[in-house]
Amino acid sequence: MKVIGYEASAIEAKRFSQQGEHLVNIRIDHNSTVTRISKASDQTASAEFRFTANYSGMGYIRIEGSLLLQGEVDPLIEEWSSTGSMPGQVANLVHNAIVGNCIPTALLIARDIRLPPPFPMPRINVQKKGDASKRSQPGPEFA
Repeated sequence: MKVIGYEASAIEAKRFSQQGEHLVNIRIDHNSTVTRISKASDQTASAEFRFTANYSGMGYIRIEGSLLLQGEVDPLIEEWSSTGSMPGQVANLVHNAIVGNCIPTALLIARDIRLPPPFPMPRINVQKKGDASKRSQPGPEFA
């Protein structure tokens, strides 16, 4: 099974806090939910989803859309119809595709409505020139 298409059909975002208001310890929860799986053709299935980044009391970003899956879709449709769930390997593939496509979009939306990035930004630790010999592994250098 592989993902051959992604389409966002709805994007909704809201910031509850006022501009300039500083909140500490903001908790950002991510959630991806598959709401429906249906057969698109003999070898493809459409998985509708909802991705949400919830900023505890500060705002939210919601993206809805669908993924097009290709492969043996009949067992997937059958399991979805009977249990409302997907096989573990397919679920990992689908949710990783949802998050991989939605996080960059959520990052741009968060910037536009002045919410923090929906994931932790990397921290750069610049070492003094004398401390370079203490590194255990070679890595990128920042000046």
